[in-house]
Amino acid sequence: MRKTALAALALSLLTLAACGQPDAADPGAGAAGSRPPAATEADIEKALQTETTLTFWSWVPNIDKTVALFEQKYPKVKINLVNAGQSADEYTKLQSAIKAGSGAPDVAQIEYFALPQFALSNAVVDLNRYGAASWKGLFTESAWAQVTVNDGVYGVPQDTGPMAMFYRKDVFDRLGLKPPATWDEFAAAAKRIKQDDPGGFITNVDPGDAGGVDSLIWQAGGRPFAIENATTVRVNLADEGTKRWAALWSGLVRDKLVDPAAGWNDAWWQGMASGKYALWLAGAWAPGAIESTIPQTKGKWRAAPMPQWDANSPVNAENGGSSVAVLAQSENPLAAVGFAKWLNSDPEAVRSLNTNSGLFPATKELLESAEFRDAKLEFFGGQQANKIFAEASAQVGQGWQYLPFQVYANSVFKDTVGQAIAGGGDLAGGLSAWQEQITTYGRQQGFTLAAGS
Repeated sequence: MRKTALAALALSLLTLAACGQPDAADPGAGAAGSRPPAATEADIEKALQTETTLTFWSWVPNIDKTVALFEQKYPKVKINLVNAGQSADEYTKLQSAIKAGSGAPDVAQIEYFALPQFALSNAVVDLNRYGAASWKGLFTESAWAQVTVNDGVYGVPQDTGPMAMFYRKDVFDRLGLKPPATWDEFAAAAKRIKQDDPGGFITNVDPGDAGGVDSLIWQAGGRPFAIENATTVRVNLADEGTKRWAALWSGLVRDKLVDPAAGWNDAWWQGMASGKYALWLAGAWAPGAIESTIPQTKGKWRAAPMPQWDANSPVNAENGGSSVAVLAQSENPLAAVGFAKWLNSDPEAVRSLNTNSGLFPATKELLESAEFRDAKLEFFGGQQANKIFAEASAQVGQGWQYLPFQVYANSVFKDTVGQAIAGGGDLAGGLSAWQEQITTYGRQQGFTLAAGS
């Protein structure tokens, strides 16, 4: 989506947030436990046994197969599955319906980075009123943290993307390299790859991919964004972890050891297929993308843990993932809550989402099962890569937050940090410019920027 459309989406959402925040005179408004429960588990189950039609917006491929399992178990509930567009395209339509007061679905897929905007506008339901506190133990700690905003729970975790390193075993074997265990080793391997082939790179860094850089900053210990309350946020793109990331990657870009090229286009996939890029740093959802897009590379890939800043204290980060939220406009909130919970926590449903849709699970039950961990990925040479991904999930560093205008922040990334990447590597300067644009925008929309921003 173009910058102007993303900015318009963020502005509309923030306008809604200003109108929908809890009354400042009531400090407990909107907080977990501040209102009586809306229903019990028995009430939700009863609603699922009543003739009902729910509209569900989702762009997940093959999710209709999992929805069909739900309809088999609860035949009185009909799910109207609608693909309203992916990511920001869906959010634009969603915020239009919210602003109009009608037309929103009962349930919608919302990525973690966008969820705070809808939560602070009261556009989605705080699931604490429906017993969400008792669901926490079903999900990984990092997934649950990403659906929690100001102590409210505004979505059911659907999938996560713990980061891993996907490398070309044929390239590494030819050069006598091992998968780098630390970032120092990563830099050394990058030099060796460049020496062997001046046109080759250890990987690329996308000047337009704010999410990818966010994940690397997260893994480096940076926590640049924080929501302190409904109206106060903090932005600090010069904290120690962010500076650590910038120092390393500025050198990699300056020395042309990584390619400042956009991802997810034909040229990039061709580079992945040819071995121009020796590895890809991405979420655990990546194997499905590689297999479906460049099937001719079967057997050449392997997975390994992310390089570490401190080899004795492994830390990971998430890269991607979505929740399923219940819209405040829903006329059938009990059934909607029941559907959202079943879809993302029922063992049969979670297995279906993993096998049919390629979603990396957010539930502990599947992550910890021998069935999942011991599966051999044929495309990855029979490697039991899920063990690596599950361990990475358990090591995700805590405390990461997204801004309530992260969609806008992401839209101006390419004009700030992205320009620094494309221009040769002054990433500290790019981060400073990004912070200036983010904080200026936040103040214009009525947010208070906390000290340190």
